[in-house]
Amino acid sequence: MGYQNLKFPDGSRFLVTGGAGFIGSNLCEAILNLGYNVRCLDNLSTGKQENVEPFLGNPNYVFIKGDIKNMDTCINACEGVDYVLHQAAWGSVPRSIEMPLFYCANNIIGTLNMMEAARQNGVKKFVYASSSSVYGDEPNLPKKEGREGNLLSPYAVTKMCDEEWGKQYTKYYGLDTYGLRYFNVFGRRQDPNGAYAAVIPKFIRQLLDGEIPTINGDGKQSRDFTYIENVIEANLKACQAGSEVAGEAFNIAYGGREYLIDIYYGLTEALGIHVEPSFGPDRAGDIKHSNADISKARQMLGYEPEWSFEQGIQAAIQWYRENL
Repeated sequence: MGYQNLKFPDGSRFLVTGGAGFIGSNLCEAILNLGYNVRCLDNLSTGKQENVEPFLGNPNYVFIKGDIKNMDTCINACEGVDYVLHQAAWGSVPRSIEMPLFYCANNIIGTLNMMEAARQNGVKKFVYASSSSVYGDEPNLPKKEGREGNLLSPYAVTKMCDEEWGKQYTKYYGLDTYGLRYFNVFGRRQDPNGAYAAVIPKFIRQLLDGEIPTINGDGKQSRDFTYIENVIEANLKACQAGSEVAGEAFNIAYGGREYLIDIYYGLTEALGIHVEPSFGPDRAGDIKHSNADISKARQMLGYEPEWSFEQGIQAAIQWYRENL
């Protein structure tokens, strides 16, 4: 179970793109703790230097400030690398609706640059972040790979496009690619600030700061909230997956279903701060309900998520209490 006992060849080198971001910095930390080499590529547009500050003294860690939209940067970053964990992307459905061209350049062209750079450098495994947004308006629950609907945002288009390129690079260019469809990841180092902040850290920060949080919609939307440790496990297990399952995309979640209003009241209870929320309009491009069938990742990647929502939320609250 988990990833702490996973073994890679001595001296294995991992490149984490977006490595100063929320998920990327947690991946860097986990790999360094396992004793392997990490190269972190980030342009610090959404990632934060403070997320990777603790690693700077580690001889196994190298930071490259650079942009995945620059092909030379990608090729140089992939040199001598065994495994690429490609997390660099701009998130947020509403923001993608405002900035479609930027999302195409960053999330599609940037990903394609990284796949090509990995191919040219003979990288063993290319694991990349996809998203549950690729399910679009498909109404059935749980969400299951191969049963996708109409895409509801430019962000979703970029992630589906990445998956299609992943298939092509596996089929024609011999690069083992693995797409991870993340479902509402949360945990330490997730940014609680800004208009596009994820809901859990945003609620925690607002409650701790004495603000009244706003819930978009009626609060009865549901999500498969997934603690960061499960996502680390999925990335590392994908690096050990067989070539016969390369070119595939996998749901990465816990397999649960939490309602936003329940999460809100759970947070107020845990923090001992009893404030009624305000309610705002639904967010454009958002889906109402989402939870994941994770049987494909279990079967093909050996993915066995250890951290339930309840365990994860306790750990997250503790982290924000200490770090906000």
